[in-house]
Amino acid sequence: MSETPGWSSPDQQPNQQPQQQPPGYYAPPPPGAQPSIKPGVIPLRPLAVGEIVDGAITTMRRYPKLIIGAAAIVAAITQIIGLLVQLPFLDDLTALATLDPNAMTDEQILDQFRDSMVGFFGGTFLSILPLLFGTVFLSGFITVVVGHAVLGEPVTFAQAWEEFKPRLLPLLGATLLSGLAITVGLIFCGIPGIYLWVLFALVTPALVLERCGVGTAFGRSKALVKGAWWRTFGVLLLTVVISSVISWIISLPFGILGSASTGFSADPAAALSIGSLILATIGAIIASTITLPFSSAVTVLLYVDRRMRAEGMDIELQRAAGHGGI
Repeated sequence: MSETPGWSSPDQQPNQQPQQQPPGYYAPPPPGAQPSIKPGVIPLRPLAVGEIVDGAITTMRRYPKLIIGAAAIVAAITQIIGLLVQLPFLDDLTALATLDPNAMTDEQILDQFRDSMVGFFGGTFLSILPLLFGTVFLSGFITVVVGHAVLGEPVTFAQAWEEFKPRLLPLLGATLLSGLAITVGLIFCGIPGIYLWVLFALVTPALVLERCGVGTAFGRSKALVKGAWWRTFGVLLLTVVISSVISWIISLPFGILGSASTGFSADPAAALSIGSLILATIGAIIASTITLPFSSAVTVLLYVDRRMRAEGMDIELQRAAGHGGI
């Protein structure tokens, strides 16, 4: 992708007047019309929900080394770091899990609970940092790959990294801002957090593909979701459900193995043994290798769909495909 035609927003193309369509617009091809142009993983026209999901899966299959490979490396690094960070706090958590209120005074129970919670939240915070950075990197990197996949263009790791590298820090800032806003919204009643989660869902593809600033990316996401909040929410919710089911299926055998290694003990401390945690980490790595790229790819294709519906971008993409890509 170059910085000129294709993914630039209408505001970045002063000499062009994109075809504006009403929210939710989709005109099916007339009888006898030519088939949709499909140079890459999706047809270049407004997409059905199934086509968005299928396009995400197809992208992962066509670019396995880039997408699955990058996801496996990121998942392994972040999950292993998270495990190592939590190990020093393992004794505190085990002590809390095996706490016997009948053998301790109220003051001792309070002290033990306080110390354990400090250790728990400290370990959790330190483990979230690498996970956050890894997720930001992976979502932005996959956004670039999907941008090429839409037009069926070959792309190497070096090329994708070169395109994404200038957007990494702005994307990290945008992710922190949106995460903070959504968290605050979830704390206060919950509904505002869900609303903001959907409203800002397209910030990453807007920021990476349009090469705009952080504030502009939030504005672009809001503009694209406007008039299609419920449809966007439905696609995102479906993605969460699919990812959760996949993650559960993959993690289940490792949970069973972890229980078997402790003799299926009902002791809460058994779940915190090093062996059980290592098996859970392996399951999390494998699950994340599949679910994180899938979720990221769906988000990018949802962004493309919204631009085709709201801004007539399918015409731009068809032109780009006819002239060798963006």
